[in-house]
Amino acid sequence: MIYRAFLIKYGEIGLKGKNRHVFENILCEQIRFHLKGLGEFEVLREQGRIFVSCPEQYHYEETVKELGKVFGVPGICPVVVIDTTHWDKITEAVLSYVDSFYTDKNFTFKVEAKRADKRYPVTSPEMCARLGESLLHRFESLSVDVHEPQVRITVEVRNRSYVYSHVIPGPGGMPVGSSGRAMLLLSGGIDSPVAGYMIAKRGVEIEAVYFHAPPYTSERAKQKVVDLAEVISGYTGPITLHVVNFTD
Repeated sequence: MIYRAFLIKYGEIGLKGKNRHVFENILCEQIRFHLKGLGEFEVLREQGRIFVSCPEQYHYEETVKELGKVFGVPGICPVVVIDTTHWDKITEAVLSYVDSFYTDKNFTFKVEAKRADKRYPVTSPEMCARLGESLLHRFESLSVDVHEPQVRITVEVRNRSYVYSHVIPGPGGMPVGSSGRAMLLLSGGIDSPVAGYMIAKRGVEIEAVYFHAPPYTSERAKQKVVDLAEVISGYTGPITLHVVNFTD
């Protein structure tokens, strides 16, 4: 199955109250930065959700890999997009989704439904019940477990409809650039790059400084620091590395 969009879950940002949109915008910019070399992706905020719309041709594994490097993202959901809110179309799409995504249909499931517009004629509990009934009629090997299901099938009805059941873990934390700036003392060991990773995960934008002392430290040691900065920048975005000579 080819997914045309990803729903991006976020955690702590949801607690930010009236300035939550500021953090959402920073997160969207971080997502755009990580995906800019992979194609023409569109990143949109929509009523407490962030959606990434995919181009016609894109590399699924590489896209998921890059999204998994974005701090502030605890979960990545590949979604099926239905360009309508018509109930019969939603039901048909859910049945098709389960049929295509799960070759072995001997599992327990639960349907979870959300509707952004409470005027939608089918209530959320009714959506769960009717979709669950349709799935049981279509696939006899399925069974319902509302307490500890093996699969949670989620349907969200907004201006369009979305279906997903798979949540890919992300790094969590806060988006880089949302918590000020700091300088990282970077050396060739493991402690400093890990410290940079962890502080960036809390939303801090970092620069790095390395103290070079030739001939007591070699060019190879300096290159190792440059390489470490490049690795960290895969998660934090571009890093300015300041190389300071202790000797002439």
